[in-house]
Amino acid sequence: MTQVEGAAKLGLIAGNGRFPFLLLDAARAHGLSVVVAAIKEETSPEMDERAAADPNIRVHWMSLGELSKLIETFHAEGVSRAVMAGQVRHKQIFSSIRPDWRLAKLLLSLRTRSTDMLLGAVAKVLGDEGIELISSTAYLEPLLATPGVMTRRAPTEEETKDVEYGIGVARAIAAYDLGQTVVIAAQACVAVEAMEGTDATIARAGALLGTRWAALGGTLEAVDSTLSRSLTVVKVAKPNQDMRFDVPVVGVPTIRTMQAAGATCLCVEAGRTLLFDLAAMIEAADAAGIALLAR
Repeated sequence: MTQVEGAAKLGLIAGNGRFPFLLLDAARAHGLSVVVAAIKEETSPEMDERAAADPNIRVHWMSLGELSKLIETFHAEGVSRAVMAGQVRHKQIFSSIRPDWRLAKLLLSLRTRSTDMLLGAVAKVLGDEGIELISSTAYLEPLLATPGVMTRRAPTEEETKDVEYGIGVARAIAAYDLGQTVVIAAQACVAVEAMEGTDATIARAGALLGTRWAALGGTLEAVDSTLSRSLTVVKVAKPNQDMRFDVPVVGVPTIRTMQAAGATCLCVEAGRTLLFDLAAMIEAADAAGIALLAR
């Protein structure tokens, strides 16, 4: 491929998963050159392969705590607009991070160290340095969930009750920046997301009910009816979701995790949740008998 002379540049702060690659493809489709700040602890090595195949993609590797290097890299590359894409595991932020002087100073200034507070402060520092952080959904609006049932099977009456209950619980915890996902069974909350992420929360819920089944005889028939219900997963955005970071995302791995955990229904928030590889998600959900909907 030939490098586009004078093409507008977009900075991409890349976390893990497929999100950074989807955004990268969308930005390139819009004729943008992309400068990738790849996080050593998170970003897939595939990013280097993409850069090798396209001269309009430049990759700079840095550790999670190197805020000064991020700013210096974007300045050197002439980047004035940037986007965050891909998960940075919360436990990495708070346990594995080795902050440089700029990030250490920022951390000391925070009232709390919630994800929103930290990333919001990073966004402000970038803005002060002339680097505007734009919405994570930029160029990906077609991937936002639209209202309605997407699978062949609609939720059952029991699953619908769990969805209604779960939406209230999920919005309550999201307001405290604890997580965005809850797992419900028979209008009881089985698991709440914290720092582990959506898929790990679903797996934990499956393990919790699996342990209970084993304790009560090892078969579904041996379990009290209120405990033998299947699991419903509800994922929402925060009430004041900043679309520049931590936007809700689900994809095929979520469906596979649900199937392994015995979850049969997934409800996401319409207009504020990105659905990656929707056709494959629906195919996997239909094959597993999982109902997928957006509200």
